[in-house]
Order: sequence, then C-alpha cells, then structure tokens
Amino acid sequence: MLTAVLGSQGQLGRDLVPRLPGDVRPLTRADIDLDRPESVTAYFAANRPDVFVNCSAYNLVDQAEADSTPAFRVNAWGVKALAVACEKVIAKLVHVSTDYVFGHDAARTSPLTELDAPGPVSNYGLSKLAGEYLAMTHSPRHLVVRTCGLYGAWGSGGKGGNFVETMLRVAGQGKPLRVVADQHCTPTYTADLADALVKLIAADAQGLYHLTNAGATTWHDLAAEAFRLTGTPADLTPIPTDEYPTPARRPGYSVLDCGKAAALGVTLRPWREALAAYLDERKRKATT
Repeated sequence: MLTAVLGSQGQLGRDLVPRLPGDVRPLTRADIDLDRPESVTAYFAANRPDVFVNCSAYNLVDQAEADSTPAFRVNAWGVKALAVACEKVIAKLVHVSTDYVFGHDAARTSPLTELDAPGPVSNYGLSKLAGEYLAMTHSPRHLVVRTCGLYGAWGSGGKGGNFVETMLRVAGQGKPLRVVADQHCTPTYTADLADALVKLIAADAQGLYHLTNAGATTWHDLAAEAFRLTGTPADLTPIPTDEYPTPARRPGYSVLDCGKAAALGVTLRPWREALAAYLDERKRKATT
C-alpha cells in the first residue's frame, strides 16, 4: 500500500511518517503546494497513492483575519483539489482539521461530538470548516479528523515552535507570563495523535472523527503543569480572554468528545500524561 503524507516536515507529519506501514512517501510543499491546485494535478498524474494524508494547512490564525484569501486557498480550495484527485484514483483521503470549527456556542460546557453543529468564530476556523465540507463532498472515501492545540518534539515549521516551548522559553528568561484561563480545550501531543491516526487508517475508518488527548484544560493550566513537571520557576498569572485581545477570536470552549473513535478501540491518554511524555521526549532529544 502506498501512503502519501503531505506536510511531512511539520510536527504531526514527522511523528506520523515512521509509524505508517508499507510504502510511505513523505511530501513537502515542493511536491504539492495547496496554494497551487495544478501541483495537485501533476502529483496525482505521476503517482497513484492508496491513502493520502493531509497534515498541511494555512494556520496563521491572526493573519487570516486581515486577509482570509491565503487561508481559503489552502484550507478550502486546496483541499477540494486533493479530494477530487483522490477520488479519481480511488484513494482514501485522510484530512486533519481543527477544534476551531467550533466557538459560536459561547455557553457550551460539555464536550462537542461529531454531530454537534459547528460555528467558527474566525476566518481560519471558517476556512477549515469549508475544507471539511469539500473533503467530504468530493471524496466519499474520506476520513476527516478534528484535533486541538498540537505540540510535539519536532516543533512547527509554520509557527516556529509550540505553546509549551514558548512558555518554557519565556519563563526561562525570567519574564512574567499572563495566560488566558477561560479558553477550555484539550491540547494534544502529536506522537499520540499519530498513533491514533494509524489505528483509524488500519481500521478503514471513514467519516468524521474527533481525536485529542483525554480530559480538558486551559492554556493557563497547561502552562502551569509544564512548569511543575520541569521544575521551572515562573511568574504566571491567569487572565480572562478579554485582557489578551487578538485579531482572531478563539473558541471559549472547544473540548472534543472522542467517543466515536473510542468505540473502535482508539483512545488517547489523559493530557497530563501526554504532556509528561512530551517533556521526557524533549529532554532525550536535547541530550542526543
């Protein structure tokens, strides 16, 4: 089985590629640029993958508020081109989406299922939701997976790091940290997500699934736990979202219910355990 992974240099792609069985082709923007649909056509004309995993996205959330065009070109129209190409060669499209498709229900306090109506509150979230619909419309063999707040030992080429790394770096510089404590979600370790994706692909799962680490937290509490686990002294203050304004709104509550995947035997460990494992991996990589 030939599996192609677009976005192989990002944190999820780097964890996913070595875990997939069979003939795995890691792809970068040089192979397929979702901003140029013709590159999709050219790749599929020369290759016929059995499974195509899209880990690539335009994820500059705040920049998308000022100019949504790049986000929609990559996250929506680029995904449509992938879906159409996959269907032509009878390939399965695995597409990674986001909890940012939610957020409109400000009063929400219970985990969101795949059956709950989405409601993005940012252009980025809207572009990702459009990509979901286009993937599901044009590729009947789709597997769309929503996840949240990815962090991994490889870092993120598009953003230059991840939230945990940023918190540890700033605290290490002795600077005070004011972190929002009223946005509830479940940040997810990319190694755990990669394992779960491999299991869903092996089970030939189709449709829409939620996959995150278990439990719920806030960005403030995630930072606090990272400091506790690493013994890092930090001047950390919890603040409400309105004291940290950003161009793009973030969901106030986007904890995802992963029961549908659990019914297939696919579960991820609690977020605290995942964070501890990430910090251990981070330490090992720093000494090798």
